[in-house]
Amino acid sequence: MRINKYISLSGVYSRRETNRLIAAGRISINGRVCEEGAEVEPGDTVLVDGQALPEERSEPVYLALNKPVGITCTAAREVQGNIIDFVNYPARIFAVGRLDKASEGLILLTNNGDIVNKMMSSEYGHEKEYVVDVDHPITDEFLQAMASGVGILGVITKPCRIYRESECRFRIILTQGLNLQIRRMCKALGYRVLKLERLRIMNITLDGLERGQWRHLAEEELQNLLTRLDEAAK
Repeated sequence: MRINKYISLSGVYSRRETNRLIAAGRISINGRVCEEGAEVEPGDTVLVDGQALPEERSEPVYLALNKPVGITCTAAREVQGNIIDFVNYPARIFAVGRLDKASEGLILLTNNGDIVNKMMSSEYGHEKEYVVDVDHPITDEFLQAMASGVGILGVITKPCRIYRESECRFRIILTQGLNLQIRRMCKALGYRVLKLERLRIMNITLDGLERGQWRHLAEEELQNLLTRLDEAAK
């Protein structure tokens, strides 16, 4: 089993965090510093910072947070305003994906590293819904271009659904998550984002969650989420 998956299954680190730890030389397998793509065999000893991983998974935690502007979606505690200190949950958790510091709205946090790739990989087509304010009136041409795909980061974005909400506000539903995707798409078309809020990730919504508040996922919505993830990954 690849080291990334092995460690994510422990529920301690996500695969993204594992990659950072590998790059920093903080993971070892049988006393040797781990390299990217290393395989773990039964009976191997895997240490992080010289410490063994927990033998049993912690009780799974799934939280929905209405992130305010100014909070950074990182587990790095040295970053001022990091999301982990903001939530201050009593067990180790990490964010599933990101919202940039200037954006607000829904983000999920968990200690289950195994669901991160299932949720964030664009190949599965999971929906994320946003409402966006821009700096001047929205045209039909803008809506059509956004919906059909915009050239950013050397690729054309996947087709998406977009709706005009008011003169300078639109709602958009994406099935991919490129870095700063909506901001870059708007900029490429001559618009500047003034406010960006995520309302929904798959079946999880912001309904009833005030800015800065978090809650545990309800059992029904959690099971719905996990079922969708499993079905998409088959």
